[in-house]
Amino acid sequence: MRPLVTLTTDFGTADGYVGEMKGVLLARAPDAQLVDITHEIPPQDVERARLTIARVWRRFPSGTVHLVVIDPGVGSARVALAVASEGRFLVGPDNGVLSPALIVPGARAVALPTPRGVSATFHGRDIFAPAAAALACGVSIDALGTDCALPVIRRTPEAVRRADGSIEGEIIIIDRFGNAITNVVGLHGGTIEIGTMCLPLRHTYAEVQPGEPVCVVGSSGFIEVAVRNGSAARLLGLARGAKLVVRPD
Repeated sequence: MRPLVTLTTDFGTADGYVGEMKGVLLARAPDAQLVDITHEIPPQDVERARLTIARVWRRFPSGTVHLVVIDPGVGSARVALAVASEGRFLVGPDNGVLSPALIVPGARAVALPTPRGVSATFHGRDIFAPAAAALACGVSIDALGTDCALPVIRRTPEAVRRADGSIEGEIIIIDRFGNAITNVVGLHGGTIEIGTMCLPLRHTYAEVQPGEPVCVVGSSGFIEVAVRNGSAARLLGLARGAKLVVRPD
């Protein structure tokens, strides 16, 4: 089977940065199959990238290498990492973006060296892509660097159950449809209070009329606030960090 390398960045596709990294990968691992997860992470949005990686990294087969470059600290003292977790590998900056794999028991992280002469502004091309290519070619993670005992770990805030049985949560991400995804694990029924609104929890978007707000359990398993055929973020003024209360039936 050809080695798989996925790419997740905030580079977009207008400037050729992704193409440069792919060139490095294929020059060093010509048999690799490259899979684009996304290059549309908002610039420097480490938290959005972390949540994206949380959804996808274990969907790929054992041996996959995930290259993740959302790196606002590029060129600084922040560490460059390679991680081995559950039979997969991740390469990227030590800023919390690789947390979904790091929090798994048995995960290992090594700090990658910064060779002399590399660009201070493009470690994706000069450090991360060569490391990802090496892993795709079967090089041991131990051969790439030295143990990193305390990598940066970010965690999703946990929803809090109140004494009255309700659950207090918050919006953790707005997706491209304008759906507001929360940190409250899906329920079978109930109502969601957010701002001045009180919305029932439905099974599908289609259970309300076009343009109406609705709450559903999304594909991530978390409750989300949506507007059928519209943007909840725009129409309801929702943003990441907004609080809500879920009252189960």
